[in-house]
Amino acid sequence: MNQAIVEAISQIIRDKNIDRDTFQEIIESVFLKAIEKRYGQCENFDVIFNIDRGDIEIYADKTVVDDGEIEDEATEIEISRALETDEDIEVGDEFTEIIDHNHFGRRLIIAAKQNLIQKIKEIEKKNLYDEFSERIGEIIIGDVHQINKYELRINVDKTEVVMPQTEQVYNESFRRGQSVKAIITTVRETSRDPEIIISRKSNNFVVRLFELEVPEIYDGIVEIQMIAREAGDRTKIAVISNDRRIDPVGACVGMKGVRIQAIVREINNEKVDIIHWTTDRELLVRRSLAPVIPIEIIFNDEMDRATVVIPDDQMSMAIGKRGQNIRLACEITGLTIDPVKESEYYTDELTLLEVEELTPALRDKLIEAGYATADEVLDAGVKKLLEIPGFGEKTIQKILDILNTYFETNEE
Repeated sequence: MNQAIVEAISQIIRDKNIDRDTFQEIIESVFLKAIEKRYGQCENFDVIFNIDRGDIEIYADKTVVDDGEIEDEATEIEISRALETDEDIEVGDEFTEIIDHNHFGRRLIIAAKQNLIQKIKEIEKKNLYDEFSERIGEIIIGDVHQINKYELRINVDKTEVVMPQTEQVYNESFRRGQSVKAIITTVRETSRDPEIIISRKSNNFVVRLFELEVPEIYDGIVEIQMIAREAGDRTKIAVISNDRRIDPVGACVGMKGVRIQAIVREINNEKVDIIHWTTDRELLVRRSLAPVIPIEIIFNDEMDRATVVIPDDQMSMAIGKRGQNIRLACEITGLTIDPVKESEYYTDELTLLEVEELTPALRDKLIEAGYATADEVLDAGVKKLLEIPGFGEKTIQKILDILNTYFETNEE
């Protein structure tokens, strides 16, 4: 064709990020579609597009027939026309005709142009979807260009991404034109362009910030074992080192706190607790509640619970603002942690040895069955105490009546 067409094609390939072979296939399929509209079918047609020269060649395999005997223009050609090209051709022979696309007419050319535009848009959508699907989990930086109560729309290079309200941190606000850093979480196909969802609320956003700020994490020397976050308020992150010479907490904090300070600034001064991960569950519970120092930890393995005895003056710190600290500690440890005040947990208990009304025989049988205090016997109840050999209902009721008199006296 001409140099202008070649330059235009090259420009489209660059701007739309379409590879040459794909563009060539698009052009050929568009012209085959135009041929099908013109002739009703395109099975015997071939379209060859030379992308370097901008030339389109259309060939049709036809059968030679006598003049005036054409029944199907798409598959037959008159002998007189065929002889203009091949003097040895005869009726019944196969003939390849070169079709001039300029004869298609204005309407077909316009339709072909629209089809081409649509094909290019589809390729653009696919390329965009594929590109950002591969970038899920990557932190991007963009500029806010649209704000409403449902979402932020942000420009990243020439692409628009969306941060829904559900992926925003409740105490952060942005203005139009402000630069925003976030993580790509989801890419969804829609009837229009792919919808690229980003988040600042995701736990993975904080994980990626640590990977970017702490070389030891990026290199795999230090690993993040667990993270629990209530975005905007507090994050607890448990780390472990694969090199005994490197302190994982120190690596995350950095010299004079420079690394952790950079992360905290990015998440709007959200509190970050860095915990040294361990498989020792008692030690992990203690570290997860720091700076609170538990007095005692009692585990219930059957229910994955832990009762933690806390000094009375540290109870509010252990629970945290709106219960955040204890919830995050539960997530980090994988246990349900029940904090109990020291004054409530350590109370004077009445031992069976102090109950003078019990005969030595009854007292010994109770102790042998595993009961040491009056509270334990009363909590067990009749049904459980009946399991003790030699105990009947009358005996048990007598024991319960004796023990209850002590508590009634105390209440009075």
